[in-house]
Amino acid sequence: MSIETHSATHRRTHTRRVAASRRRTIRRRRLAGAAGSALLILGIVVLVAPLFHHAVKEIALPLRHEDIIRQQARDKGLDPALIAAVIYAESHFRDDQRSAAGAEGLMQLTPETAKYIARKSGGIRFEVADLATPQVNIAYGTYYLRYLMQRYDGNQTLALAAYNGGEGNVDRWVAEAGQRNEALSVDTIPFAETRAYVRRVQQAKREYRGTYAHELGQ
Repeated sequence: MSIETHSATHRRTHTRRVAASRRRTIRRRRLAGAAGSALLILGIVVLVAPLFHHAVKEIALPLRHEDIIRQQARDKGLDPALIAAVIYAESHFRDDQRSAAGAEGLMQLTPETAKYIARKSGGIRFEVADLATPQVNIAYGTYYLRYLMQRYDGNQTLALAAYNGGEGNVDRWVAEAGQRNEALSVDTIPFAETRAYVRRVQQAKREYRGTYAHELGQ
């Protein structure tokens, strides 16, 4: 083999080795880049997942004003999960909620009911506009809820039915059930709307107790 041929062969071999080395370097860089991207994505997922979970939970089962709920539950001797469930069923925790019947705020109190509660509780400076204030609305709503629980001897089904359908209707339903030697239950509430309301509150109460035990102090 001539010196020229040997030199050419050497150059080709060297060129192939350099090219192979470059390809290996490029592959390593790509793999390192892919691994770095994967780690970055994983880090973002780890950071964002709790926030996403919290956001989904807040949409499906919102909770606001838990400090007020805990305070009023202690003052009124009520289950904070029950208060949260009533607020959820009444307004979905929207402070500015107002019904066609004129019920206002988180616990959907009518001005007439609120004025009655103000007289009974000594709220001499109460104004209907105060129902837009979460503290006042929840305080008055829990006052009424406690009154109903006491009126119906702690029977939560009857108290919730009265909160939605009115005391007069519940008294009539109880009397009619008594004439049949039956006790009024969720299934025998005549009004479909009130039946659904009681079930919704009772289900929400279980969910709030399980999901927000810490926030509600349970």
